Amino acid sequence: MKIHKLLSLISIFLVSLTVAVSCTPSQQATNTTATSTPVQMGYSGWPGWFPWAVANEQNLFAANNVQVDLRWFDGYLDSMNAMNAGQLDANCQTLDQTISSVSNASDQVVVLVNDNSTGNDKIIVREGINSITDLRGKKVAAEEGTVDHFLLLLGMKEAGMTQADVEFLPLETGAAAAAFAAGRVDAAAVYAPFTTKALERPGSKELFSSKDFPGAIPDHLVVSRKMINERPQDVQALVNTWFDTLDFVQANQEKSLEIMAQRAGVSVEDYKTYDAGTTIFTVEQNLQAFQPGNDMNSLHYAAKEINNFLLEADLIKRTPDLSRMFDDRFVKAYAASHKG
Repeated sequence: MKIHKLLSLISIFLVSLTVAVSCTPSQQATNTTATSTPVQMGYSGWPGWFPWAVANEQNLFAANNVQVDLRWFDGYLDSMNAMNAGQLDANCQTLDQTISSVSNASDQVVVLVNDNSTGNDKIIVREGINSITDLRGKKVAAEEGTVDHFLLLLGMKEAGMTQADVEFLPLETGAAAAAFAAGRVDAAAVYAPFTTKALERPGSKELFSSKDFPGAIPDHLVVSRKMINERPQDVQALVNTWFDTLDFVQANQEKSLEIMAQRAGVSVEDYKTYDAGTTIFTVEQNLQAFQPGNDMNSLHYAAKEINNFLLEADLIKRTPDLSRMFDDRFVKAYAASHKG
């Protein structure tokens, strides 16, 4: 899922977002009428998704004429399970997890790229472990089936290893970070902000991260196909709200950082350390990502590569119809309405 090297999270938020996202002031969605039923939308702990907390607190959904019940999930997989069960209309997800869901007959569509992970997903190890091969026979914790489990497998594959070469402990991400910090495991695959907890262990360090696998971990807004078919105006409003939120964050830096840090459960200073590890996508980068291509800059290409890996790792049993997983019409509509 790694897409080309882009601007970092805080840099985009605090320096150049307005120029990158649009040349004119943010506008409300036009010719839309909010339905009486709120959109059930899930999100969980990841720096690229915390801006949704800003949108919610600053009433930016309402400004775009859409009612949203924004539901926080302490566990990322809990949000996935809710989406798969039809309890959510929209959710924040990684590409590998979306492929897994679609492979299991959940009809989901990527409509927006929030960001790429460029270092905030990490394999953190204790003192004395200096290479991936040093993990052989060690206790390694990760939340099974999540993107960090995926990252762990990618790294081990590159080193000629498989999961069978380690003592794998399937723990929820927060529990994996806590177990590592307490010295109960030798390594943990976790994402920010849980990386902060894991690195509290004396002598601990990053072994490798998502920055070593460019394009492998893009993060998205995913909606059900039913939502697209029955409420396309609300899908458009969600996309519009996202870009309006990025404009708001750029214009209201201190307030926005406080909201995001509070949602993350860390200090503002700690939140700033996630800067380079998450690359927020601009409108232009979204448009490029949705285009067919021959490298990981293209979501279509990345999906094929990730699907093949998931099959090889036995994380999915069959290849879904990847051609129906992406719909860029809403990003295109936003871009067309903000030319200038």
